[in-house]
Amino acid sequence: MTDYKTIHGTLVRSYTADPDNPIEGQVWYDSTAKTLQFEIPNVTSAGAWRTAADLNTPKYVPGDHIGTQTAGLAFGGVDSTAPAYLAASESYDGTSWTEVNDLNNARSGVGGAGTLTAGLAFGGYHATGSENAHTESWNGTSWTELNDLNQARYGVGASGASSTSAMAAAGSKDGPPGDFAELCETWNGTSWTEVGDLNLGRRNTRSSGTVTAAITYAGYNQPPSGGTSIRSVTESWNGSSWTEVNDLNTAVYIHGGAGDSSTDAYSFGGTSTVPSNNLTTNEFWNGTSWTEVGDLNTGRFGLAGLGASSAMLAYGGPGQAHTEEWIGAGAAVNSWATGTSMNTVKYLHLGAGTQTAGLAFGGTSTALSALTESYDGTSWTEVNDLNLARDGGAACGTQTAALNFGGGYPPNFDETELFNGTSWTELNDLNSARRSSGGAGTSTAALMFGGIISSNSALNETWNGTSWTETADMNTARRDVVGFGTQTAAIVSAGNQAPPSETRLTESWNGSAWAEVGDLNTGRYAARGGGTQAAGIAFGGYVTANSALTEDWNGASWSEVADMNTARQLLSSAGNSTDALGAGGYTTAAVATTEEWSQGNTTKTVDTD
Repeated sequence: MTDYKTIHGTLVRSYTADPDNPIEGQVWYDSTAKTLQFEIPNVTSAGAWRTAADLNTPKYVPGDHIGTQTAGLAFGGVDSTAPAYLAASESYDGTSWTEVNDLNNARSGVGGAGTLTAGLAFGGYHATGSENAHTESWNGTSWTELNDLNQARYGVGASGASSTSAMAAAGSKDGPPGDFAELCETWNGTSWTEVGDLNLGRRNTRSSGTVTAAITYAGYNQPPSGGTSIRSVTESWNGSSWTEVNDLNTAVYIHGGAGDSSTDAYSFGGTSTVPSNNLTTNEFWNGTSWTEVGDLNTGRFGLAGLGASSAMLAYGGPGQAHTEEWIGAGAAVNSWATGTSMNTVKYLHLGAGTQTAGLAFGGTSTALSALTESYDGTSWTEVNDLNLARDGGAACGTQTAALNFGGGYPPNFDETELFNGTSWTELNDLNSARRSSGGAGTSTAALMFGGIISSNSALNETWNGTSWTETADMNTARRDVVGFGTQTAAIVSAGNQAPPSETRLTESWNGSAWAEVGDLNTGRYAARGGGTQAAGIAFGGYVTANSALTEDWNGASWSEVADMNTARQLLSSAGNSTDALGAGGYTTAAVATTEEWSQGNTTKTVDTD
């Protein structure tokens, strides 16, 4: 039998307390507690929403339930900015939305079922001012009209396993203020059949499950005596009849919904009042009761949802193209841990390298500094100074091949220096002296963007290992940006643009031009970051005060994740989206504290009973 030492290369050691830096999978004996301990990844307890790429067209009450988080379809709805009923369809690949062929019948409040290559759309409300009974099938390319619902209606609760097995529950069949249907119909791939009615007629409800086991939850019902009634009612379907079960915690309608089955579903967003408010509330159904879990980032009603409970998509709303992705419970999460402080307090300094082989150089405390320190993952060591003391420039590279360029002030500098692991050497200057810029790339293939010349700049220069060349500018001039990536695939985000204001703007560089992509959730400047065009991180900075915010970039959008332990701006950074380093910076004064961003682990006790 293979033993622990053979697998991990060491025996199970004894400690009087937990080791300082346990690694994932490590096992040890706690001689004080007399227990065996082991280290496992820290994971999300209940899941969280992250911002994703916007729809191409804002959609209010679009169709739902077709596809998955990485292969989904949004269809129909109302463009409330026009306003106009929509036939437009868009597919989502997990990164961006693409316009595809339109529905044959423009409408909103339409139900859906199936996949991105075999979907079904039914019911809705259209421009002629009446309910719609149309059914259309989607084959991955185009829509085809099929047999209609028996009862025209909109705001149905849609569920089903596929385009040949679906269910339409409730809805409004006579328009506002409406006759609220209890009616339920099932689809067999050819035609609709009336089955057992709901206990409560309503519209703008949501459903989850199959034709033999489903739930329908919340919605709107106007009693005959007048007034309005927004419902929290949940009903369960067993294939032949509906039974009332436990209510949602918050009565809501025009909300989003998604999930796997009648025992695993979510309700998110919507409104709980008339006139409407915008809810961020997200509730999880476990087959017995509803529990509030991680909220949406943007509150709204009139949205739609699709996907499984571990990976959902929420999209649309009045005048909104906003999309969010749900990261389900159990996903690994990173966190910040305190590391060894630098030898010298300073801010406006720069960094390069990795979390376990990093550099910090330049900056200021009471005067401009040329000091350079190297980090080995445990401690900082002073090494040879820069030739020119400076702060606020840009940098890239590794601990043994780092490039430092620009800076100031006063005046602005155009000097470039290369660190070879031992000492700094002056190289050819920038074309334009500037400070507070962003940098990306390596010591032989670098990129410098933005900053201050006499005012905020959009200027972009590339470095080939010998000299700098001006190339295509950013779309938005700004300073104190976050930058990372390579010379041909970089990201710039955040910053301070004129007139002085924090910005959320993010731009992507493809080697020849900049394009605007998904914004940060929180605009700020003097933040730092690292990573690649496909996976990055931004942390710290200044909003209306020093910030501890950390956001994660997945190549299309930013998501707020765990905060730094100390809010600060103008710090140095090294590393990437999974193993980053933040050191020094400014709180109410210059500091030397260091933080490490990495996979958060949790210590567990082995059950030896």
